[in-house]
Formats: sequence, C-alpha cells, structure tokens
Amino acid sequence: MTAGMEREPARYRGPRSVQRTTRIERRAELFVGLLFFATILATLGLIVSYVIGANTQVDGVLLAIALGGIGGGIVVWVQYLMHTPTMIEARHPMQPNPVAEMSPAQAAMREAESGFTRRHLLLGMLFASVGGLLTAIAVPLFSLGPLPNGRAWFTTAWKKGSRVVDVNGNVVHASQIPVNGIMTVFPEGAPGDAMAQTVLLNVGPGLLQLPADRASWAPQGFIAYSKLCTHAGCPVGLFRATEHDLMCPCHQSTFDVLDGAQVTFGPAPRPLPQLPIQLQPDGTFVALGDFPEPVGPAFWNQTLGGGA
Repeated sequence: MTAGMEREPARYRGPRSVQRTTRIERRAELFVGLLFFATILATLGLIVSYVIGANTQVDGVLLAIALGGIGGGIVVWVQYLMHTPTMIEARHPMQPNPVAEMSPAQAAMREAESGFTRRHLLLGMLFASVGGLLTAIAVPLFSLGPLPNGRAWFTTAWKKGSRVVDVNGNVVHASQIPVNGIMTVFPEGAPGDAMAQTVLLNVGPGLLQLPADRASWAPQGFIAYSKLCTHAGCPVGLFRATEHDLMCPCHQSTFDVLDGAQVTFGPAPRPLPQLPIQLQPDGTFVALGDFPEPVGPAFWNQTLGGGA
C-alpha cells in the first residue's frame, strides 16, 4: 500500500449469501409445513379409522406418518430455521446525514426477520398437529367403557335373600355337597358373575374355628368363601381335604378353611372374605347379605367400605 493513501472502507459483500440463505429457509418452511400438514391429515385418518373399525395395520401406518411428520418437521425447523446468521456491516466515515438510509446489511436483516412472521403459521400448524395426534390417541379410551361407580369395588351381586345356585343357575341343595366336598356357586340371577363367584364347602360339623360373630354364617359345617384370591384375583379352587385348606394355583397362596380362610402360606395379604349363608329347611342355601369385605386383590382404600 502506498504511503499516504487512505484505506478504502470494507464493502459489504453479503447480499448473495443472504439471498441464497433466504431461499433455503423458504424451502425449509414449505417442507416443514407439508410435514405438519401430513401429520394433521394422518391424525384425522386415525380418528376416522377408529370410528369405522378399520384394520389395525392401517392405524399403525397412519400413526407412523403422524409421528414421522412431527419429528421430521421439528428436525428441519431446528436445522434450517432456528439460527441467527452473522451479519457484518462495513463502517463508513461519520458524516452528518439528515436522511437515514438503509444499508444493504440492514435490508437483508429486515428481509430475514420477515420470515419470523411467516413462521407463525408453522407454529400454529405444529400445535394443531400435536393436538390432533393427542386427540387421536385419546379417542380409543372411550372403548374402555364407563368408569365404575364409587361402590363398585366394594360390593358384589350377593344380597340378603339371594339363593345359592350353580354355574348353570340351578339351585344348590346341601345333599349335593358331601363332607369334604366343594362347589363353585353364585347368587341367583347372576350365575357366572366373576366378582360374585364363591366356593361352598362342607367340612362337617364341629371342626370350624370361627369367631363367635361368624360362627352362625356356617350352618352344620357348610361354609362359603370368595373364590377370588386376595393376592392377584386368581380363582382359588384347589381344596386339600386332609389339610382343610384352599390353594391358589397361580402363586400357591394357601388359606385355612377351618380358621376363617386365614393365610398360611404365599403372598396373599389377607384372608378370603366369608359369605354369610343360611341353610333352609328344604336343604337349600340363601345369603344373609354380601361379603363383609371387598373381594379379590387388595387396594389402597379397601377398608373404607364393605358390603355386609
């Protein structure tokens, strides 16, 4: 450089680069919009597919499109639209200039910033696609049926006066169950009811060791317990007559029939609930009420109610 010559101010050389970047971003915006739009269409298709009961493979394809659209759109957005380009503006000699003019760099920045306004649409489409996907996933919950009422877990079909019947609905007579015999029974009008299934046993008179308030619930050595294991709800149907105990086939929980079905082995946390029954003059049985405790597996608030 020749001595005495002033250095020419650096000129801004970025418009072409900015224009090229702007074109790429606009294409990325279009691509993201198409991906989000595909997600919206796929979620609508999921809802329609559920309503008409289409093949589950169709549901899987639509779900894959919906998830892929959201994922791909977010990846492209982050890669191409969420960055701040470095802009270098040349400094010019400070001179009074009453008319403020926009430099090329400022113009390019203004153009880049205008993209944020266009991206409001993409943001809205993102929320719409996510909301639609959540809706499509939540729709199958309606197939679960109505929620149980507040007493559903505490009561069964047994009630005072219910006659004891077998799985076919035939009234059970004492003569059908010999000593050390066992039968699965139900309340009349609800044969086969899973929650009400009960084992009726005949251990013979004089062997039961029940609390005084429950001794009358087992007339002449006939005693009834819930068939649902208090561990996991498996049917307890294996009666070992020599030991007078009931065993659950799932996890080997064992209950002492003579001592109120107390747990003698296994993971069951509590005894099988005893059903209060009465022997009628004609040899049939009737219930004196529902089980005094909830049947089946234990749950956190089972002590808050009962069905006696």
